[in-house]
Amino acid sequence: MANIGPAHYSPYPVATYENILTPPEGKALLLTELVDEEFAMREAAKMMLTRENATIFPGPQVLYGWSEEAKQKATLIKKMAEVLNAKMIPMYDYRPKYPKIDPEIEVNPNHPNLTIWHNNIKAAIVVGVHCHYANVALKIIRAETDCYTIAICSLCGHEDAMATLRDQHVSELEKFIEIATQVKSELGQ
Repeated sequence: MANIGPAHYSPYPVATYENILTPPEGKALLLTELVDEEFAMREAAKMMLTRENATIFPGPQVLYGWSEEAKQKATLIKKMAEVLNAKMIPMYDYRPKYPKIDPEIEVNPNHPNLTIWHNNIKAAIVVGVHCHYANVALKIIRAETDCYTIAICSLCGHEDAMATLRDQHVSELEKFIEIATQVKSELGQ
């Protein structure tokens, strides 16, 4: 008899059903392992710099200038995209875009796989997306694509990302940019 229920709606089970949970404070999650944050940042930068069509998906928490921190993060994310040679496709509106979205210019969090497939994205950073939408989008991406996902979260992280960095604020984004610059130099780019 086939398994039924929420875990089996997807051909690839969600991370929590594989006992993968968000990392504790001070740590990061890299695939299935808890690692030091700096190590995860290095690996995330390496993936963004070496995989095809690296893309950053900024969400409303950094796209709209609702606080000084949001404005600072937006500036840093733009700098991060430059360092990582990444394009940016915003996830600025969570409402479903039916019957059609334009995957060249936006992400529909209900079907992020369409944007990833259309743009042949092999590595992506999700940042500034409200957790409940990031969780859904990352589960779909994990199940339906071969994109290496990196979650940069200001709260506790996302277990369905391939790499998750938690408690990320302005100083942590600055640190990530420094590390990414070092990795880029080491790779000779």
